[in-house]
Amino acid sequence: MTTAELSAPSEGQAVVSMGIPNLETKMPAARLGVAVVRSLVDVIVTGVLKPGDLLPAEGALTAQFGVSRTVLRESIKRVEEKGLLTVSQGRGTTVNPTSSWDVADETVLAAMIDHDDSLGILDEVSAVRASLESLMARDAAIRASVEEADQLRKALRAMELALDDPSAFRQADINFHRLVMAISDSRLAASIAHSLSDRAVESQRYHGRDPERAFELTIDEHRQVLDAIASGDSAGAEAAMRSHIEGSWQRRRLPVAGKSRH
Repeated sequence: MTTAELSAPSEGQAVVSMGIPNLETKMPAARLGVAVVRSLVDVIVTGVLKPGDLLPAEGALTAQFGVSRTVLRESIKRVEEKGLLTVSQGRGTTVNPTSSWDVADETVLAAMIDHDDSLGILDEVSAVRASLESLMARDAAIRASVEEADQLRKALRAMELALDDPSAFRQADINFHRLVMAISDSRLAASIAHSLSDRAVESQRYHGRDPERAFELTIDEHRQVLDAIASGDSAGAEAAMRSHIEGSWQRRRLPVAGKSRH
């Protein structure tokens, strides 16, 4: 990749400059690369760079970031792999439309959550989680052995014992959900749900407000899921899990002005 490949605009395209702070060049190259990738993803997700825009020239970017050309080129390659950029010889590096983005990618999804004031992305995350986990709860009800049902009871008991410890309670909550996933034996769905949940919980917006009796309500909802799975009620388990995830999100969702979805 040459400077010309990064900066040569095609007709109708504009090269956009970015106000990016200089990075700490004493950092190891690998960490610098991660920082450059995150910065590039951020300026695209926030709309500083819009679909169809060209990245500034390679020389300008290396100066802005304070990194070598090698680090910059590798970073641009990583962002291209995430679907946010297209590098074309003779045309430069173009920002792609959102339809091309790998929104399940860890860095992309985290940036979208961090910069979405409408909470629409978290609405979508919760909806996808509800769909996936409700189906896994259904499968768990079909598959669960007596021993696995007992494991779920112990997981619920751990939540009850942690009522006065928010950190321990949330971990016990996660453990319960992951046990349901494991019992379902739905590896692909579980992997997607894990990834979505891991990215979401990193955002304070996802935790939102703390409604009255939130933990007690959560325990009651988990008990309904447990009872359905233990009794082999697949339809009941599916409905209980969907109701829990959707209801829990709506209880803690922060109020926003205007439309809640984009």
